[in-house]
Amino acid sequence: MKHLTSSILFSISIVLAAIFLGNAYVNRNKSEGEISVTGLGNANFDSDLVVWEGSFSVLNSDLKQAYLTLEKNKSIVSTYLTEKGITTDELVFSAVRTVQKNKPLYSSSGNFVGEQFVGYELNQKVQIESKDVDKVEKLSREITELLNQGVQFYSEVPRYYYTKLADLKIEMISKATEDAHIRAEKIAANSGGQLGSLQTAKMGVFQITGQNSGEDYSWGGTYNTDSREKTASITMKLIYQVK
Repeated sequence: MKHLTSSILFSISIVLAAIFLGNAYVNRNKSEGEISVTGLGNANFDSDLVVWEGSFSVLNSDLKQAYLTLEKNKSIVSTYLTEKGITTDELVFSAVRTVQKNKPLYSSSGNFVGEQFVGYELNQKVQIESKDVDKVEKLSREITELLNQGVQFYSEVPRYYYTKLADLKIEMISKATEDAHIRAEKIAANSGGQLGSLQTAKMGVFQITGQNSGEDYSWGGTYNTDSREKTASITMKLIYQVK
């Protein structure tokens, strides 16, 4: 009797195992595949905002005289910029920076023996922010004319920006998504399947580089400010079901 019971239980176990394996095989065949694609969207555009900075300084052993000379130079710079078409809304002068300058002294044997007071160096920066890019570009090239008026002016490279980046980014996302969808449809068709529903969508890094600059892309995003003409690009990674 005991042997018969064991035989029956063993037979039932075999049947249940067969049913389980059969269901697993069917479910595996019913599972849907996925397609992962990455689309690219890009566009060329011209900057519509420029920021340009420069500075001028004076050196004098008398602090009061140094301030008077700096104020005179500031007036010359301000008049020059106004004559070049820069408005008061576009122009900002920074606070004056004062540094006491000393020069090192050495003995005949080359040992450091102390410092000698040279004078006070006063420095002031000026920044111009304008949507008239052509005007400021021209000014940045001609600013050395101030040398003829006795002002030693140091000019920095203009920085270029775009004020409609939010709208541009939306446009790029749309282009990248469309590009990825077309790629997914082609892959599905070539594999004999049919594109199903979208499972996930992930936006890549937004990059802005100079046109034809050969700049390297950065994992954290590149934002070019040196070039007036730029290229924006973004990627979208989409995952679709395949029927």
